[in-house]
Amino acid sequence: MKIQKTILFLLLSATVFGQKNALPEELTKSINERIATGTNTSIVVGVIDKNGPQYYSFGTKTIGGMPVDEHTIYEIGSVSKTFTATLLADNIIKGKMKADDPISQYLPATVHVPVYSGGGAPITLGNLSDHTSGLPRMPTNFAPADPANPFADYTVERMYAFLSSYALTRAVGSEFEYSNFAVGLLGQIEALAAGKSYEEILAQVITDPLKMKETGITLSDKMKSNLATGYSMGQEVENWDLGSLQGAGAIRSSAHDMLIYLSANMGLTRTPLEAAMTLAHTPRHDKAGGSLTGLGWFTEKGSQGDIIWHNGATGGYMSFAGFNVKTGKGVVVLTNTDSGVDDIGMHVLNADAPLKDIKPQVSFVLKQIIEKDGAKGLVEKYNQLKADNPGKYDINENALNTLGYQYLGKNEIDAAEAVFKINVIEFPQSSNVYDSYGEALLKNGHKEEAVTNYKKSLDLNPGNANAIDVLAGLGETYKQAEVKVDQALLQRYTGTYELVPGFNIEISRDGDQLYAQATGQPRFEIYPKSDTEFYLKVVEAQIIFSADAEGMVSMALHQNGQVMPGKKVK
Repeated sequence: MKIQKTILFLLLSATVFGQKNALPEELTKSINERIATGTNTSIVVGVIDKNGPQYYSFGTKTIGGMPVDEHTIYEIGSVSKTFTATLLADNIIKGKMKADDPISQYLPATVHVPVYSGGGAPITLGNLSDHTSGLPRMPTNFAPADPANPFADYTVERMYAFLSSYALTRAVGSEFEYSNFAVGLLGQIEALAAGKSYEEILAQVITDPLKMKETGITLSDKMKSNLATGYSMGQEVENWDLGSLQGAGAIRSSAHDMLIYLSANMGLTRTPLEAAMTLAHTPRHDKAGGSLTGLGWFTEKGSQGDIIWHNGATGGYMSFAGFNVKTGKGVVVLTNTDSGVDDIGMHVLNADAPLKDIKPQVSFVLKQIIEKDGAKGLVEKYNQLKADNPGKYDINENALNTLGYQYLGKNEIDAAEAVFKINVIEFPQSSNVYDSYGEALLKNGHKEEAVTNYKKSLDLNPGNANAIDVLAGLGETYKQAEVKVDQALLQRYTGTYELVPGFNIEISRDGDQLYAQATGQPRFEIYPKSDTEFYLKVVEAQIIFSADAEGMVSMALHQNGQVMPGKKVK
């Protein structure tokens, strides 16, 4: 869709409701830059303190569509976990449950709850909520029929089957591991105990008493009419349905309602949930790196006061909700794009918290060029654009790849080929960009060039099964060079590497074969491309090992255009 000047002006203009104090200038500038560059389609910021709510709305519900306001509906993702925690805390306050109750007490007798083979306490309700249950981030039997709506078909039967078959790898309560599965299971337990659906108890205990009429899981007609469309890298995505894991992230809401919720959490509004909400905030452990963890909520120390917060993400939305205990200020930030807004929320609550450096997405600029002038000469125009504006643009492999496939999907093959060629120029060490470029070349009738690029993709990642299949279909052969790595070096690579808190990759060995197992996932073989570079055949991913001057081994996971370094912790 071509963006007209009148629409661009709308994107750069913020609508402010209930204003008493404007957002800081640097924050308004940052948000406007995100909207203008296509980083976010819309952002709504709600701020509350003892003087009441303020709303600041930027952007549109759809690209080029109507402006958003405080009643616009967004998916809030994992901020839903704080609602599930509040339901648990409310049951505790009312004497219906205890945080230390074993979860087996509430599940059907046919469900086997795992117990750590090394001994220790059983999994409790509190463990599910504070992410110390020992259950993984996601279940291993998570195999969505529709990747665009991946949780929709994850049934209660699958949930119980996974729980019954899972073997805990450590003692319950010993470590923090953020778990969507655990909190989804908690929501299911709360529903079972109440004899109602999760959505029914959410309404009964929280949203109806607080008069949050714009909050729920099932969209009412009014919520549908106010729903912002979700986007990922500029492409419209489906809304997510969470199946049996609703308690982990299924709620939709508005900035208006989320400030009602925060006001109750902060005690600015006196409600029957005050004691339960206070209990949910109360830290239970400090195992999550720099944050304290309560029932659902995290507490982070700040130079201007402690901040209690949570964030969320679904396929096309991101959210942040939090408040500063010392200053009495709360904030919610909602966007209909998969680009994070945590820094905005943290900056509102603590002026010392830095804002992200926002650069225009070069994919956004290329799209404008193509839709204005066509794809002819795009590579030359791109090179000139870079030469004239050194360091100005955010050049992202995934964003370029997504743009290329948008054009390929519309059968605009010349545009797709040009975008993929730019991606090859920018990321010559990525196997995936050559594979995508090869696909466009083949569809455009350039078989010889396509074969060359598919083979280059395989040179970089011999595990690219798609390239192997395409070449075979074209009657082309590709011989992979056999690489042997010394067993002593293989042994040095074994161990556990932490990529982010709660997410590790364990490297193990059986003779000449190395294996990689990510937290909560099956173990897969990894194959050597060199003494330091290994690849997987089941997914497009590579693992590269390195050692510092003192011989300490680390690794980096290369996948989907991203690089995630891992520090060896065991």
